[in-house]
Amino acid sequence: MDAEKGLIFDIQSHSIHDGPGSRTTVFMSGCRLSCQWCANPESWQPQEKMLFSKMRCVASQGCTRCVESCASQAITVADGQLMLDNALCQTCRTLTCTHACPPQALKRCGHDYSADALLQRLQHDRDFWGEDGGVTFSGGDPFVQHRFLDNIAHRCQKAGIHTAIETTAYVREDIFLDVMRFIDFAFIDVKHLDSHVHRQFTGVDNTLILSNIQALVRSDWPGRLVLRVPVIAGFNDTDDNIQALAAFMESAGAYEVNLLPFHRLGASKWQQLGKTYPAQNWQPPTDARLAEIEQFFTQKQLACYIGSDTPF
Repeated sequence: MDAEKGLIFDIQSHSIHDGPGSRTTVFMSGCRLSCQWCANPESWQPQEKMLFSKMRCVASQGCTRCVESCASQAITVADGQLMLDNALCQTCRTLTCTHACPPQALKRCGHDYSADALLQRLQHDRDFWGEDGGVTFSGGDPFVQHRFLDNIAHRCQKAGIHTAIETTAYVREDIFLDVMRFIDFAFIDVKHLDSHVHRQFTGVDNTLILSNIQALVRSDWPGRLVLRVPVIAGFNDTDDNIQALAAFMESAGAYEVNLLPFHRLGASKWQQLGKTYPAQNWQPPTDARLAEIEQFFTQKQLACYIGSDTPF
C-alpha cells in the first residue's frame, strides 16, 4: 500500500446521499469483507479488474479485436459468442483487451490516482458542492488503502474540505483512530450482531467492527457517527437482531442508525465478473417492517432513518 498513490474504481460528482450537501464520492478498491449481497463486488481486491457486459459485445458481428489483443489467450469466440476464462481474466494485470474493445463490452475497473491528482479533481468539483458539501471516501472499504486514505484525508482537512467516509471499520484500531482524526462524518456498516452469522455471510466476524465503533465513541473524535444497516428480510430484520443492535448502540453511546433496504442493483456486476450472485432470491423488508423497526428505535430514544432520509 502506498501513501502517494491509490487505486480508485469510480468517482461520482454531485452525490447527495453520502453526507452533507452535494459531494464527490471517491470509490476506493479493496474490501476485507465479502458480503453475499455486495453491490460493488469489483471492489473486493485492491487491484484492477475487468468487467464483461454481454449486452455490449459485438462478437456476433464478427469482431475479434479483444481475442487478438489478449496475451493470456483467455478469450475465444464460438458461434458468435464471446467466451472468457474468468480465472485467467481476473488475475490479468495488463487488461489489453479493454483498450481493444470499441463498444466497451470489456471494461477496465480501477485506475491509479496520485494524491496530487485526486486533490486536484476534488478542488475542481469544489465550486459545485455549496457550503455543506465535500468529499466522501467509499468503496470497497477505504481502510484497505489506509496509508493513501490517511494522506488524502489529511490534505483535504488542511484545504478546508469537509470529509466523510463509508466504511466497515474492519481494520486495526490504532490505524482506524489515526485516520479518523481527519474525518468529519462517518457511516459505519453493521451487518449483523451475531458474530457467527456475520462471518457466515460476510467472511469475517464482527468483533473488530463493534470494538472500533466503541473506541471511536470513547475517543475525542468530534465528528458525527451514523451506523448503517443493509436490511434483508429474514437475515437481520429479526426482533432478536434489532434488539441486539439497539442494546449495542446504547452501551456504546451511538445514537443514530440508517436502515438501507436490500436491493439487487449489484447483480449485473457479479455476472460481469463471471460470478454467481448468492442473493438472487433474497428479499427486501416490507415497508411495514421498516416502520416497525423505526418505531422500536424511536421508543429507545435512538434516531432511526430509512433509506435516503438521513438528515444532514
